[in-house]
Amino acid sequence: MITGEFRVSLDDKGRILIPSRVRSEINGSSLIVTRGIDQCLWLFPEQQWKRIAGNLMDSTSLFQSRARMIQRRFIAPAQEAEFDKTGRINLPPSLREYARLTKDCIVLGIESYLEIWDEEAYRAYWEKNEAEFQEAAEELGKIISM
Repeated sequence: MITGEFRVSLDDKGRILIPSRVRSEINGSSLIVTRGIDQCLWLFPEQQWKRIAGNLMDSTSLFQSRARMIQRRFIAPAQEAEFDKTGRINLPPSLREYARLTKDCIVLGIESYLEIWDEEAYRAYWEKNEAEFQEAAEELGKIISM
């Protein structure tokens, strides 16, 4: 299970260090990186990506415009990013531009995948959505008992 919130730096060559605690939970020497929702990047272990992409392709038709839209946004930009000796991955320029990544970034471990955010964008996201989060938490409280 991949979890945690980490502050990391994007270097001048577009590389980012994936924290060792996260890397130890990933099978393989690479991640698949693609556009996420909310202007961040999503990173998946290869097996997880194959399952998600396969399910998406199997459940949609190229004759449906919304299906093509999802495929273009999510599957088409996906690229493999291999770990180097120090645990960094190189993020493709087009994906860095999409997420508007600058030097200071946040890596989030969300059980079976990672998100990479520009630190300022992540802060702005929570400022904008905190009230909605509180409402969602209230709703979850009605269905999840501890």
